[in-house]
Amino acid sequence: MSSAEIRSLLQPPSVQESNDRALAYLNATYKSVDDLEHGPDLDELVEQSRKQLEELDTKVRELSVTSQLAHSQSSLDAAIEATRAKAAEHLHTAQELSLLRHSLADELSFLSDELVSSLGEPDSKPTLLEDLEALHRSLKELESVKGYVQVVEHALKLSEKAVEQVRSSSTVSVSEYEGLQAFITSVEVACTKVEAVASQPDLHLLGFLAGVLEQTWRDIKGVLSTRLIEAAEKLKWPLKVDYAAAEPDSRRAFEKAFADLLSLQTIGKKIRDSEKHKGVAREGLYAIQALVQPIALRFKYHFEGTRQTNRLDKVGILDFEVGLSGLIERMQPEWYFTHVVNESHEHRPFMESIIQSLLAQTEYKSVNAWREFTLQLLPMLERKLRRTIPALLAHPPILAHTIYQALAFDTALRDEGFDLPGTTAVANAEDDKEPRWEGISEVILGRKEWFEAWVEGERKFAMDQYLEIISSPDAWLIADEDDDADGDVRAAERELRPTNSARRVKALVEQVTDRYSPLPQYPQRTRFLIVVQLPLLESYHARISSSLDAFETLSSSIMRAVPGALGSGDGRGGDSRRLTAGVEGVQRLCKALVSAKYVAKAMEVWGEDLFFLELWAEINHRANLRTKAESVSSLPNPRQNEDEPPEGTIFEELVRHYHALVDRAEEMIVQCVTGEVEAGLKAHLQGGSTHTTPAINAETSDDIALAQTLLGPLALLSSHLTFLRGTLPRTTSTSLYRRIASRLATHLLQRQILYRGRARATIGEGKTVLAEAELWIETARTALKEERARVEAPWRAYLQAARLLAGEGAEWWERVEMTTFGTMPDAEWEEVMLESVGVCELPREEVQQVLRRRADCEW
Repeated sequence: MSSAEIRSLLQPPSVQESNDRALAYLNATYKSVDDLEHGPDLDELVEQSRKQLEELDTKVRELSVTSQLAHSQSSLDAAIEATRAKAAEHLHTAQELSLLRHSLADELSFLSDELVSSLGEPDSKPTLLEDLEALHRSLKELESVKGYVQVVEHALKLSEKAVEQVRSSSTVSVSEYEGLQAFITSVEVACTKVEAVASQPDLHLLGFLAGVLEQTWRDIKGVLSTRLIEAAEKLKWPLKVDYAAAEPDSRRAFEKAFADLLSLQTIGKKIRDSEKHKGVAREGLYAIQALVQPIALRFKYHFEGTRQTNRLDKVGILDFEVGLSGLIERMQPEWYFTHVVNESHEHRPFMESIIQSLLAQTEYKSVNAWREFTLQLLPMLERKLRRTIPALLAHPPILAHTIYQALAFDTALRDEGFDLPGTTAVANAEDDKEPRWEGISEVILGRKEWFEAWVEGERKFAMDQYLEIISSPDAWLIADEDDDADGDVRAAERELRPTNSARRVKALVEQVTDRYSPLPQYPQRTRFLIVVQLPLLESYHARISSSLDAFETLSSSIMRAVPGALGSGDGRGGDSRRLTAGVEGVQRLCKALVSAKYVAKAMEVWGEDLFFLELWAEINHRANLRTKAESVSSLPNPRQNEDEPPEGTIFEELVRHYHALVDRAEEMIVQCVTGEVEAGLKAHLQGGSTHTTPAINAETSDDIALAQTLLGPLALLSSHLTFLRGTLPRTTSTSLYRRIASRLATHLLQRQILYRGRARATIGEGKTVLAEAELWIETARTALKEERARVEAPWRAYLQAARLLAGEGAEWWERVEMTTFGTMPDAEWEEVMLESVGVCELPREEVQQVLRRRADCEW
């Protein structure tokens, strides 16, 4: 069945055709009206037709599906058969192509093996192509080497001609050198136009030619320098030159050789490029450099040769034989420093007269001949130090000795008048700022690791000295007055007798100051101050503070021995109370007091010294030094504003700490003395009325008896005051006495008069109290050997109360009683007190309280 037939069958039925067929049927069946009535029923016909239609539709659908299935099956079978045929055909083609591919791969591999060798296989042989390529590369390299060798050969020939031209000529001519310069310039221009090839090796041709050019100039300078040295040797150089006694021909030869070298240097400045030849700008005068060569040769022989005195590897062997002092004697860095100083000083007249006059005739007339000569001597020392110092780092004493000698050398040259102005170092300076000579010591101090090694060695040495000082058996003994040999100590300080340790620590700190005060750089001084000097003062402060702590602990826990107290000894047998009681205990406190006070006064004097004032000013003005100072607790806080002048001194904070120690020691002395005296007074004050004891004082009236229990406290106070007067300065002992006497007077006033209990005092008891008060004052006066008015001042309140208790006479009593308890103004009352008692220290309320302790007081 074709597709057209299928489409026609699928078309829906035609309505018009159906209507025509139905009309034709009706016309044929019902030809008249009677046929409608007597003919077959129309409804039945319609129903019959409908059923036939449905049956037809069903058959049509069944026939259509069956035909479609059959047609589809046949079409499927045909398509499968065609597909199988094509697949078989394609499979056969693929197999043929695979075989062809493998054959092509084999052919390609064979051809590759024939043309390219396997470099990874050792047994393989290079191919012809490889051989050709290798030969081609070798040819190109040989051509490049040939050109390189030709260029180098031509440059070396020109160099030899340039040197020979100067050697054979009596005048300075450098035309051959200029030819060499032009040739090298042309090579540089040619090389810049050639593009770099990756496979072309870098032969460094330009660098080599630049070296040849520089070496040629040095050889030319060497030829003229040799002439000058030969002429100078005829003048007995490098010995001291007597120029006037030399032969005229020798002088003319010397002057001509000297002028030739200066002419060469002038020509060199014109024709040599200072940007390419960095050494041009830093060169000194050629002529003076030539004169230094014989001196440098002698220096090298004496101090840089293989002689045993110059071999640092022998130091370890000598250690066991000669010790440290022997090592320093053998090394003797001052030898080569002194040698250079002597050479500079010995040839100074020749430089300032003859050489300076020769320079005056040239363009170098502004150069100071002696300073330039000294400047050219310094590289010898720099070379010597750079070679020597690394070996000295393992020997701090020798390293320190070398640095001190270097600083002394710098000072000696500066004292001679040496500095960079007037030398080629200033003329060749790149910036406008005039350079300043930092000294030969900067070779060592400028290297951080060398400087730190020296500082660490100095720190260890200073701490060892400090530990030896405080560990000495006589460290905490108070020095004798005639031991102080320092003539600069002020008269006020001479009254202060310090301990041996304080005096030695002061000398050690001053020694450290002498060690680093010559340092040229303020950061170096600050580092030395922070690392070496301040720890000594901090350690001594901590030592005294720990001793006071130990004293307090020992005095509060008598049965427990605490090491470290000032002069505590070795804990020998006996009652440990003796360490803190009596004059011996006060003596220990006085040692701490005078030690701290002595060092504090020394720091006050140091702080006003110009060296420390300048150092403190620099620390305040430089941000990096301020940062270092802020990290050290023992230094004051520097000012943040650099424009403001610094306040205080560099030791201000440490002085404050030491003054705190002094105040603490003084307070402990006052507590110790008053505590012992008050403890001795317990039996006397608790014994009841003092007049019940037998009379023992012959100086008092016959009707006044003093208690024997009072003698102990009086003797104790007298011994303490006597010791304080003989040990401490007058101002300090007077201050301590006033504090001690004030506390004792207050204690006696309260315990003996104001708060003595309910019993009131009779006139006799009052006289006894007054006699005791007078005895206290007299005891203090005798111990201190001072006027009564000065001694009496702290006791006046107690003395006034005693006189009020002992006063008698109706008129006297009435006047005192009425004015004190009456309404008289305070000013008039004070006048009455002065007239009646002679003292007016107590306020009116306390005077009333004292008067109420009298038995005859009715208020």
